[in-house]
Amino acid sequence: MKRQRAFDSFLLAGFECSSHRRNDGRRLDLLNTTGHARWATNDYQQLLAMGIRSSRDGLRWHLIETRPGHYDWSSFLPMLRAAQACGMQVIWDLCHYGYPDDLDIWRPEFVERFAKFCAAVARLMREEGIENPVYSPLNEISFWSWAGGAVGYFNPSAHGRGLELKHQLVRASIAAIEAIREQVPSARFVQGEPLINVIAGSHRVDQVNAAENYRLSQFDAWDLLTGRQWPGLGGQESYLDIVGVNFYPHNQWILNGPKVLRDDREYRPLAGMLSEVYQRYGRPMLLSETGAEGDERVPWLTYVSEQVERAIHRGVPIEGICWYPVLDYPGWDDDRYCPAGLFGFADGEGQRAPCHPLHQAMQLLTQRFSECTGVEKPMGTD
Repeated sequence: MKRQRAFDSFLLAGFECSSHRRNDGRRLDLLNTTGHARWATNDYQQLLAMGIRSSRDGLRWHLIETRPGHYDWSSFLPMLRAAQACGMQVIWDLCHYGYPDDLDIWRPEFVERFAKFCAAVARLMREEGIENPVYSPLNEISFWSWAGGAVGYFNPSAHGRGLELKHQLVRASIAAIEAIREQVPSARFVQGEPLINVIAGSHRVDQVNAAENYRLSQFDAWDLLTGRQWPGLGGQESYLDIVGVNFYPHNQWILNGPKVLRDDREYRPLAGMLSEVYQRYGRPMLLSETGAEGDERVPWLTYVSEQVERAIHRGVPIEGICWYPVLDYPGWDDDRYCPAGLFGFADGEGQRAPCHPLHQAMQLLTQRFSECTGVEKPMGTD
């Protein structure tokens, strides 16, 4: 018997929508700098032309809530309506590292304001005729708590407060889910976190334990959401819906040492990592981010798709693979050109040249997974 799947296509495309502040005070806005905010209709149409009917995209909270409780939807409505007009299913990121400047992320007001913002988004989308929305409340709680709370890489640029920030982001995610479900009980949620592997650099017991503790920390956000850790934060099993795993070529390393690359003997196969997550939570899963740069794009997609297919045959319910980002983009730190996408920068008419080898590989992937997944498209789709 076939099971119904969560997304309209097995292959998804993710639009980079980071909007955080760097330590030099500059706010990033990747939806603007990639041109996607301007050319959303063109971008969606190019994806649909190759059979990609589901994507990840984002809202820019700092542009929408220009003052407390006041929402200016002019940066979001054109994108939302473009997706509706094209028939593109979107997982909407509600906060991709960025938030309004007047907010102190450490205070209770952050949680309260975020919940109200999310409720307002849900109401707006309901009014726009979206009956079954899918959201990603806070992108990569684990990474954000490390980058913003432990090592001061970007906002809130703190050091030594990673666990505190992780707890605060979990509180905000729980509050957001509750606020959205009050408006739209049918809403679905993807909780995307980095999937990592950390290896000890020696056989010393302290090194082995330290590496394993670091590796296990990848489960913290999900454990907190479900109430398996720190239940006083309010976590419940119902807050974990679709488990999103973000996996890149640099996601395995030796503790306090170099990266472990795919051709290294110590490299852990992705299929086994996916199986471990499923055994731990028993939830449907999405490879919510994966990608590589330059000539590594096609080999990486080939590897990932083979491993996902292997996991599916082992009984792991993988709902899809999201190539992220689907557009080439300027690097966070130095604006360097990052050739990571299926499509390049837009011309004056909003058209983008494809990376032809990746384009061909994705077409083959779509055909192969339609044969191996044994699932149906969601109710109400063509």
